[in-house]
Amino acid sequence: MLDKLGKPSWVSVQRPINGVVQPTGESPQIALMLGSVIAEGFIAVEAEDANQVKQIGKSVLSLSTPLGVGAEVKKRAQAITDAADKKDWNGVRKELDGTLDDVKKVMVKLNSEALSQLVSLGGWIRGTEALTAVVGKSYTKDGAELLHQPVLLDYFERRLSTLKPKYKANPIVTRVQKGILEIRPLIGLTDDAEISEKSVGEINRITSELTKSINSKAP
Repeated sequence: MLDKLGKPSWVSVQRPINGVVQPTGESPQIALMLGSVIAEGFIAVEAEDANQVKQIGKSVLSLSTPLGVGAEVKKRAQAITDAADKKDWNGVRKELDGTLDDVKKVMVKLNSEALSQLVSLGGWIRGTEALTAVVGKSYTKDGAELLHQPVLLDYFERRLSTLKPKYKANPIVTRVQKGILEIRPLIGLTDDAEISEKSVGEINRITSELTKSINSKAP
Protein backbone atom coordinates (compact mmCIF):
# COMPACT_ATOMS: atom_id res chain seq x y z
CA MET A 1 0.00 0.00 0.00
CA LEU A 2 2.78 2.41 0.92
CA ASP A 3 4.47 1.92 -2.46
CA LYS A 4 1.33 2.90 -4.37
CA LEU A 5 1.42 6.43 -2.97
CA GLY A 6 4.57 7.35 -4.88
CA LYS A 7 7.07 9.60 -3.12
CA PRO A 8 5.29 11.72 -0.49
CA SER A 9 7.15 13.08 2.54
CA TRP A 10 7.39 9.89 4.60
CA VAL A 11 9.67 11.62 7.08
CA SER A 12 6.73 13.76 8.16
CA VAL A 13 4.67 10.72 9.21
CA GLN A 14 7.40 8.81 11.02
CA ARG A 15 7.25 8.20 14.75
CA PRO A 16 10.97 8.53 15.56
CA ILE A 17 12.34 5.87 17.89
CA ASN A 18 14.93 7.12 20.36
CA GLY A 19 16.99 4.32 21.84
CA VAL A 20 15.70 0.78 21.91
CA VAL A 21 11.99 0.14 22.48
CA GLN A 22 11.55 -1.83 25.71
CA PRO A 23 8.76 -4.36 26.32
CA THR A 24 5.80 -2.89 28.19
CA GLY A 25 2.87 -4.65 29.81
CA GLU A 26 1.79 -8.23 29.24
CA SER A 27 2.41 -10.41 26.18
CA PRO A 28 -0.62 -9.16 24.13
CA GLN A 29 0.63 -5.58 24.36
CA ILE A 30 4.20 -6.63 23.55
CA ALA A 31 2.93 -8.50 20.46
CA LEU A 32 1.05 -5.40 19.31
CA MET A 33 4.15 -3.28 19.98
CA LEU A 34 6.29 -5.64 17.90
CA GLY A 35 3.92 -5.33 14.96
CA SER A 36 3.87 -1.56 15.32
CA VAL A 37 7.67 -1.37 15.35
CA ILE A 38 7.99 -3.62 12.28
CA ALA A 39 5.53 -1.36 10.45
CA GLU A 40 7.63 1.62 11.52
CA GLY A 41 10.52 -0.14 9.83
CA PHE A 42 8.71 -0.16 6.49
CA ILE A 43 7.91 3.54 6.89
CA ALA A 44 11.57 4.26 7.69
CA VAL A 45 12.52 2.41 4.51
CA GLU A 46 10.16 4.60 2.49
CA ALA A 47 11.80 7.62 4.15
CA GLU A 48 15.26 6.07 3.50
CA ASP A 49 16.18 6.76 7.13
CA ALA A 50 19.11 4.46 7.93
CA ASN A 51 19.46 5.54 11.57
CA GLN A 52 15.82 4.80 12.31
CA VAL A 53 16.03 1.44 10.56
CA LYS A 54 18.95 0.45 12.78
CA GLN A 55 17.08 1.48 15.93
CA ILE A 56 14.10 -0.51 14.71
CA GLY A 57 16.27 -3.60 14.14
CA LYS A 58 17.45 -3.47 17.75
CA SER A 59 13.92 -2.81 18.99
CA VAL A 60 12.52 -5.78 17.10
CA LEU A 61 14.97 -8.04 18.94
CA SER A 62 14.14 -6.39 22.28
CA LEU A 63 10.41 -7.05 21.82
CA SER A 64 10.80 -10.53 20.32
CA THR A 65 12.77 -11.91 23.25
CA PRO A 66 10.00 -11.86 25.93
CA LEU A 67 7.64 -13.43 23.38
CA GLY A 68 9.97 -16.41 23.13
CA VAL A 69 11.16 -15.78 19.58
CA GLY A 70 14.33 -13.78 20.24
CA ALA A 71 16.69 -16.52 19.05
CA GLU A 72 14.93 -16.77 15.70
CA VAL A 73 14.91 -12.99 15.22
CA LYS A 74 18.51 -12.28 16.26
CA LYS A 75 20.03 -12.92 12.82
CA ARG A 76 17.27 -10.95 11.14
CA ALA A 77 17.84 -7.97 13.44
CA GLN A 78 21.54 -7.92 12.56
CA ALA A 79 20.75 -8.27 8.86
CA ILE A 80 18.39 -5.28 9.08
CA THR A 81 21.17 -3.19 10.61
CA ASP A 82 23.72 -4.35 8.03
CA ALA A 83 21.39 -3.59 5.12
CA ALA A 84 20.64 -0.13 6.56
CA ASP A 85 24.36 0.63 6.78
CA LYS A 86 24.62 -0.15 3.05
CA LYS A 87 21.39 1.78 2.33
CA ASP A 88 20.13 -1.41 0.74
CA TRP A 89 16.44 -0.56 1.12
CA ASN A 90 15.17 -3.62 -0.74
CA GLY A 91 17.34 -5.73 1.54
CA VAL A 92 15.89 -4.06 4.62
CA ARG A 93 12.36 -4.72 3.41
CA LYS A 94 13.19 -8.34 2.69
CA GLU A 95 14.53 -8.79 6.23
CA LEU A 96 11.51 -7.04 7.78
CA ASP A 97 9.20 -9.35 5.82
CA GLY A 98 11.29 -12.31 6.90
CA THR A 99 11.19 -11.19 10.52
CA LEU A 100 7.41 -11.05 10.50
CA ASP A 101 7.16 -14.47 8.87
CA ASP A 102 9.66 -16.02 11.31
CA VAL A 103 7.89 -14.58 14.34
CA LYS A 104 4.49 -15.85 13.22
CA LYS A 105 5.76 -19.35 12.34
CA VAL A 106 7.56 -19.79 15.66
CA MET A 107 4.58 -18.48 17.63
CA VAL A 108 2.32 -21.02 15.95
CA LYS A 109 4.76 -23.77 16.94
CA LEU A 110 4.68 -22.44 20.51
CA ASN A 111 0.86 -22.53 20.50
CA SER A 112 0.83 -18.74 20.54
CA GLU A 113 -1.05 -18.20 17.29
CA ALA A 114 -3.27 -15.60 18.97
CA LEU A 115 -0.23 -13.48 19.76
CA SER A 116 1.00 -13.81 16.17
CA GLN A 117 -2.31 -12.35 15.01
CA LEU A 118 -1.81 -9.44 17.39
CA VAL A 119 1.61 -8.82 15.82
CA SER A 120 -0.08 -8.55 12.42
CA LEU A 121 -2.81 -6.31 13.81
CA GLY A 122 -0.31 -3.97 15.50
CA GLY A 123 1.48 -3.61 12.16
CA TRP A 124 -1.74 -2.92 10.28
CA ILE A 125 -2.78 -0.22 12.76
CA ARG A 126 0.52 1.67 12.50
CA GLY A 127 0.69 1.26 8.72
CA THR A 128 -2.86 2.53 8.35
CA GLU A 129 -2.09 5.51 10.57
CA ALA A 130 0.81 6.44 8.28
CA LEU A 131 -1.21 5.82 5.14
CA THR A 132 -4.13 8.00 6.26
CA ALA A 133 -1.73 10.76 7.33
CA VAL A 134 -0.28 10.85 3.80
CA VAL A 135 -3.64 10.57 2.02
CA GLY A 136 -5.16 13.20 4.32
CA LYS A 137 -2.50 15.76 3.39
CA SER A 138 -3.36 15.53 -0.30
CA TYR A 139 -6.69 13.74 -0.57
CA THR A 140 -7.57 11.83 -3.73
CA LYS A 141 -10.19 9.16 -4.27
CA ASP A 142 -7.55 6.78 -5.60
CA GLY A 143 -5.41 7.27 -2.51
CA ALA A 144 -8.37 6.75 -0.20
CA GLU A 145 -9.31 3.60 -2.12
CA LEU A 146 -6.18 1.93 -0.69
CA LEU A 147 -7.99 1.90 2.66
CA HIS A 148 -10.87 -0.17 1.29
CA GLN A 149 -10.04 -3.46 3.03
CA PRO A 150 -13.31 -4.87 4.40
CA VAL A 151 -12.19 -8.51 4.12
CA LEU A 152 -9.07 -7.82 6.18
CA LEU A 153 -11.06 -5.97 8.85
CA ASP A 154 -13.55 -8.85 8.98
CA TYR A 155 -10.64 -11.22 9.50
CA PHE A 156 -9.20 -9.16 12.36
CA GLU A 157 -12.62 -8.88 13.99
CA ARG A 158 -13.02 -12.67 13.90
CA ARG A 159 -9.55 -13.27 15.32
CA LEU A 160 -10.13 -10.79 18.14
CA SER A 161 -13.48 -12.37 18.99
CA THR A 162 -11.87 -15.79 19.42
CA LEU A 163 -9.00 -14.71 21.69
CA LYS A 164 -8.62 -16.44 25.02
CA PRO A 165 -10.49 -14.66 27.83
CA LYS A 166 -7.21 -13.67 29.51
CA TYR A 167 -6.13 -11.86 26.33
CA LYS A 168 -9.53 -10.32 25.70
CA ALA A 169 -9.49 -8.84 29.19
CA ASN A 170 -6.22 -7.00 28.50
CA PRO A 171 -7.02 -3.25 28.47
CA ILE A 172 -4.98 -2.61 25.30
CA VAL A 173 -6.65 -5.48 23.45
CA THR A 174 -10.05 -4.14 24.53
CA ARG A 175 -9.19 -0.71 23.12
CA VAL A 176 -7.95 -2.21 19.88
CA GLN A 177 -11.10 -4.29 19.46
CA LYS A 178 -13.26 -1.20 20.01
CA GLY A 179 -11.16 0.77 17.52
CA ILE A 180 -11.49 -1.88 14.81
CA LEU A 181 -15.27 -1.80 15.22
CA GLU A 182 -15.20 1.99 14.82
CA ILE A 183 -13.02 1.81 11.70
CA ARG A 184 -15.05 -0.92 9.99
CA PRO A 185 -17.90 1.27 8.63
CA LEU A 186 -15.46 4.02 7.61
CA ILE A 187 -13.51 1.92 5.09
CA GLY A 188 -16.50 1.19 2.87
CA LEU A 189 -18.85 -1.75 3.26
CA THR A 190 -19.49 -2.31 -0.46
CA ASP A 191 -17.22 -2.76 -3.47
CA ASP A 192 -18.22 0.57 -5.03
CA ALA A 193 -18.07 2.59 -1.80
CA GLU A 194 -16.01 5.78 -1.83
CA ILE A 195 -14.04 6.72 1.27
CA SER A 196 -14.47 10.42 1.97
CA GLU A 197 -11.81 12.84 3.12
CA LYS A 198 -13.67 13.09 6.43
CA SER A 199 -13.53 9.30 6.86
CA VAL A 200 -9.79 9.29 6.12
CA GLY A 201 -9.31 11.85 8.88
CA GLU A 202 -11.42 9.84 11.30
CA ILE A 203 -9.52 6.63 10.56
CA ASN A 204 -6.28 8.50 11.15
CA ARG A 205 -7.54 9.77 14.50
CA ILE A 206 -8.57 6.30 15.65
CA THR A 207 -5.38 4.56 14.51
CA SER A 208 -3.22 7.33 15.96
CA GLU A 209 -4.87 6.92 19.36
CA LEU A 210 -4.49 3.14 19.15
CA THR A 211 -0.80 3.39 18.23
CA LYS A 212 -0.20 5.65 21.22
CA SER A 213 -2.05 3.24 23.52
CA ILE A 214 -0.15 0.23 22.18
CA ASN A 215 3.17 1.91 22.88
CA SER A 216 2.18 3.48 26.19
CA LYS A 217 3.33 2.37 29.63
CA ALA A 218 -0.04 3.30 31.09
CA PRO A 219 -2.47 0.39 31.60
